[in-house]
Amino acid sequence: MSAFPADLRARSLDALRDALVDILIIGGGINGAGVARDLGQRRQQSGVSLQVALVEQRHFASGTSGRNSQLIHGGLRYLRYLKMGLVKESLRERAILRNLAPHLVEPLAFLMPIHGRLDKLKYLMGLRMYDRLAGDSNIARHREVGKAEFGQLEPNLSTEGLVGGAMFYDCIVHSARFLLENLFEAAANGVHVANYIRAEPVERLEEGAWRVKMEDVLTGARFETRARKIIDATGAWSHPEGAAPRLVRGSHLILPRLTSEDHAIAHFDEKGRIVFLIPWGSEKQLTLLGTTDVDHSGGPDDPRISKEEVDYLLGIARKLYPTAASFTPMGAFSSLRPLVTDATSDPSAASREYRIWNSKNGVLHIQGGKYTIYRLMSEEAVKLVLKEIAPWLSSHSRTASEPLGGNTPKTLGRLRADTAKLGAAHHVAPVDVERLIREYGVHTPDVLKLVPGEDYGSIRRLDCARIAFAVQSEMALRLTDVLYVSTYLGYERRWNAESLEHYARLMGSWLGWDSGREAREILLALQVTELPGAKR
Repeated sequence: MSAFPADLRARSLDALRDALVDILIIGGGINGAGVARDLGQRRQQSGVSLQVALVEQRHFASGTSGRNSQLIHGGLRYLRYLKMGLVKESLRERAILRNLAPHLVEPLAFLMPIHGRLDKLKYLMGLRMYDRLAGDSNIARHREVGKAEFGQLEPNLSTEGLVGGAMFYDCIVHSARFLLENLFEAAANGVHVANYIRAEPVERLEEGAWRVKMEDVLTGARFETRARKIIDATGAWSHPEGAAPRLVRGSHLILPRLTSEDHAIAHFDEKGRIVFLIPWGSEKQLTLLGTTDVDHSGGPDDPRISKEEVDYLLGIARKLYPTAASFTPMGAFSSLRPLVTDATSDPSAASREYRIWNSKNGVLHIQGGKYTIYRLMSEEAVKLVLKEIAPWLSSHSRTASEPLGGNTPKTLGRLRADTAKLGAAHHVAPVDVERLIREYGVHTPDVLKLVPGEDYGSIRRLDCARIAFAVQSEMALRLTDVLYVSTYLGYERRWNAESLEHYARLMGSWLGWDSGREAREILLALQVTELPGAKR
């Protein structure tokens, strides 16, 4: 299955301009992408010409869906709040997503240090419950790890107060690429997809359709479309019936590599909330440290990590790894979780359950939930919509059984068997081809075809190809789209204007930017991972 055709955005806008679509999805995060995939699948299977469109005001996955802990997990910490149903549901979906995208959703071992004998009893009981709730789809059973083994596995980890711990398993994912794969499939099945389009439903017309104002954020061009049904998947930007969701900010720091092995560390702080230290980066050369849970009082457009969050996360890193005292963060990212409102004062205890409903004006809203259960939420939303406007399509969903974008184990196996051959054909090391397969799956040969004969300034040949693929096949129209969505290269080093210049020029050569546009793109890219009080 192909990625986005080069002219898809333009064709999608033509299809929307002064037209009537059956379903308009507003929001290109994981929930919107999941709904688009489900609807596209049903459209293709039935042969019915259902007109479906998805628009996003920025780039796909540029918000919470791309800036999270990069985990597909059951939510071990929710056992503390007796959310057994949510954990069981998440573990079931974890197993499904492993089968849907085995190249992107990979098992990851977590080493949990435990301080205090009462905590040891409590957490080992919790892990036994976690295994039981996973049932036959469990990755592997947890096991207890003694203090001596901790010293062998993590020699740099502090042993002060350590009584032992445990090893358990969840999954890691490149969450932005996973979202893009959902949209590739949706577009291949006839869904109109466009980014950088701001949509504002204005009024319900007499025949029942919505009149929607559209604005192309990149050009300022404005037009209108009509939609029989609107799905609000805007997350933190949603205001159903005038009531904004509770916004909780989750922040992460990017540090040099801390763990000795390729497992992650799962640490429970004094209040019982979990923080992860995850081997991260294109070569696992970094540590992703997070997340926080604090109420966010500002707007949704540009959440930023606070000094208090930085101090909290660095305090945990330095407590566990004394060597981290000399480490300076490479950067940070923050995102907002729109939660179903509840009365609790503790953001960590606020419900991660979800709600899908039609508001009084007939707009379908998706609120709450978590990344891991996006497919389940999407299926429920689609059932509600189709029952209303296309009941003949409300058959059984196949989103749980059909591999995402054709990434079957057999296809991926063939690719991996050809790693050496593919590498030799494009003068790329086999280990780099293997990395591409883990990120691009069936599109790996398409990326390799774009590898140039030599580096472009400071940009390596392979990264030139990844950038070219993002621009040509992923609708990446800004420098930040390439650095922080299509790839996570932007998080992997400390940038200055000079080091970003080659990236801006390379993109500008394809997209027709002038020097003024390049300068603005560089400035924006510098701001993305900026820490509090940073000076340029």
